[in-house]
Amino acid sequence: MGPLGSLLVSLLLLGGFLGLVLGESGLAAAVAVLAATVAVGTAALAARLVRPVPPHRIRTAIRDREQRTAFLPQRDPDASGRSRPRAPGRLVLTAA
Repeated sequence: MGPLGSLLVSLLLLGGFLGLVLGESGLAAAVAVLAATVAVGTAALAARLVRPVPPHRIRTAIRDREQRTAFLPQRDPDASGRSRPRAPGRLVLTAA
């Protein structure tokens, strides 16, 4: 029996003990709390087992995203083919 099997057996035994102690009404709440605790523990264990991403893969992903991004560089507003910005107009006097 592996570690998962022994964990399940121990949970079943604990659930049976809680059923004897708490009765029918408290058993559902205790099982729900126990299931949530096991889920959080399993998620924490799985998060620790995931290997970190090497820095060169992060740099490659950033570089690839930069190459896919379509934008028009605005370094030279006077370049040929680029329209001139509108000049500011005269102030319009409005009734106050």
